[in-house]
Amino acid sequence: MRIGLLQCDDVMESLQVAHGNYPEMFNDLLLTQHPDAQIRVYRCMDGELPQTLDECDAYITSGSKFGVNDGLPWIDALQGCMARMWEQGTPLVGICFGHQLMAKALGGEVIQSPKGWGVGMSFNQVLVRKSWMNPWQDKLDLIVSHQDQVSLLPPQAEILAGSEFCPYYLVQYGQHFMSVQGHPEFCKGYSADLMAARRGVIAHARLREGQASLSAQVDAPVMSSWIINFMQAALAG
Repeated sequence: MRIGLLQCDDVMESLQVAHGNYPEMFNDLLLTQHPDAQIRVYRCMDGELPQTLDECDAYITSGSKFGVNDGLPWIDALQGCMARMWEQGTPLVGICFGHQLMAKALGGEVIQSPKGWGVGMSFNQVLVRKSWMNPWQDKLDLIVSHQDQVSLLPPQAEILAGSEFCPYYLVQYGQHFMSVQGHPEFCKGYSADLMAARRGVIAHARLREGQASLSAQVDAPVMSSWIINFMQAALAG
């Protein structure tokens, strides 16, 4: 399977030595579950998008320090590309920023959440069981780093998992779009270092909560399997 990584940001240079950049993170996430996959990187924040959608079998987005409402030309271009993917039935998985942009591309709304930053671990209940959720479990606990949230879902959306803090956490649209607010590609060490780098930006109490939450088990391997299974199911039609 050919997977296109729609890269929407770079990891901070000061953290790349220890943790790599987004392509390395997604290689670790996806190739562990599907070692035969080929990942092609598109630097969307530099204006690079697929020339034709059949360059890859399926696509996945990275997160970003930018917001979907920032009005930047490359974000508008990526939103248009997502709309074409929806129309053409191209499988797409949105991660964090991509989760939010996917909702916006299909007619939803995204706001800066009055609940503040989500950092560290997020704890979510799975509400709907799908055939691609193998191995099955009724929870989905992943690392997060976001202050924006989807506030209004498009009519095509089906909520699959959520929490009181983030009710629209895992969402599916039709048979070929799926997105998650969490970061299955993040490891605990990166999350801790990212929180430390954002001291002064995120409220001290929220940082303490986030740091303490990293003692919990991360469901990244499960989410990795779900992503690959979803893509394969979407391609099988």
